[in-house]
Amino acid sequence: MNAVPRTEHDLLGDRDVPADAYWGVHTLRATENFPITGVPISAYPHLIDALAAVKEAAALANEESGLLGGEKADAIVTACREIRSGKLHDQFVVDVIQGGAGTSTNMNANEVIANRALELLGHAKGEYRYVHPNEDVNRSQSTNDVYPTAVKIATIFAVHGLLKAMAVLQDAFARKAVEFRDVLKMGRTQLQDAVPMTLGQEFSAYAVMMEEDRSRLAEAVELIHEINLGATAIGTGLNAPVGYAEAARRHLSEITGLPLVTAANLVEATQDCGAFVQMSGVLKRIAVKLSKSCNDLRLLSSGPRAGLGEINLPPVQAGSSIMPGKVNPVIPEVVNQVAFEVIGNDVTITMAAEAGQLQLNAFEPIILHSLSESITHLRAACLTLAERCVDGITANTEALRATVENSIGLVTALNPHIGYTAATDIAKEALATGRGVAELVLERGLLPAEALTALLRPEAVAGRGQAPA
Repeated sequence: MNAVPRTEHDLLGDRDVPADAYWGVHTLRATENFPITGVPISAYPHLIDALAAVKEAAALANEESGLLGGEKADAIVTACREIRSGKLHDQFVVDVIQGGAGTSTNMNANEVIANRALELLGHAKGEYRYVHPNEDVNRSQSTNDVYPTAVKIATIFAVHGLLKAMAVLQDAFARKAVEFRDVLKMGRTQLQDAVPMTLGQEFSAYAVMMEEDRSRLAEAVELIHEINLGATAIGTGLNAPVGYAEAARRHLSEITGLPLVTAANLVEATQDCGAFVQMSGVLKRIAVKLSKSCNDLRLLSSGPRAGLGEINLPPVQAGSSIMPGKVNPVIPEVVNQVAFEVIGNDVTITMAAEAGQLQLNAFEPIILHSLSESITHLRAACLTLAERCVDGITANTEALRATVENSIGLVTALNPHIGYTAATDIAKEALATGRGVAELVLERGLLPAEALTALLRPEAVAGRGQAPA
């Protein structure tokens, strides 16, 4: 038999709330008003943990200032710590995309924390005269400083995970660079033969791209450490006691372990989303370069007999419902799609940041949603690419070397040794007859076989760009 629902009241009137729900009437209305994505805010655990951390820091700061009694503060703090340990996340039910600048998310957190605090104090859910969601849990706060601060903390922790995943992918590329350091091949520009290189150099470039982007991401996340907690509604600190902003920041830094700083100008910080725009721009940069690397992997492995066929991607699943034996580059393909999503999210974040008006940006929920998707999906993509693809790549060594020896581009490497005129004649004859450059050089006696072999050694051809041992 279902328990009798409890009745809660807000400015619009009375509503029945399920008896066992930790959320209340404000959350109920939000679930009705925003049936947008079907994705609740609990889908982003970093955000829920960050909200609980902000509320815990606020309770401790309010207790210090004498605005919150010790017993009540202790109950709120305990409820917040339980949430940060993973409990009650299923009670955060409002849709991640919502109107109201994140007010529904803040109200959801206030109600869950208040009702758990009530239980800890021996009261029933909804008995808000003992612990009130707005008067106690939200004391000295506004959605307009709580929500942006929580979004930043959630973003920082999510980025830490992405940085680790990028390091895994970087290392996977670097290992292949060493493994393939003696595998000679033709480099290409504009999809045409260029000059010889090694496959190790090719993979070394991918590793360096990852390393560079990790550095840019680490720089961008530093800007996210500036918060506006204590600004309350528009940055003036209305209804917060003197010293509250610094006390709340200090407690929040201790709780999260992050070197958070209070913005120098809270009015500016409450309306500005520039740090999110910059972060998204770096994520787009990562996505673009990651997608380019995946394009290369698909090209290099194309075939196996009618394409380039220079490398083999590990087969992970059947590629066709109609063509027996077909295997497709599905891992690079899925990473490409993540990259497309991140690029689209960057446009969304840009427009949302631009759409802010006067003292507040009302569109931070879509910024949170887009940033979170980009970060978490990029993290998964990097790990998937490393573990399900790059680690298992093999080289078609003999075919690669034969391509070099048969390529017209080889004359560029031999030009200093046989002369420009002779190199031009060799290139013309090779093009006309389909014969290999090395074969013609030997036939004309332009170089002895030993000298030609020495010139075609990977370290001779690759030069200073060779991957390290």
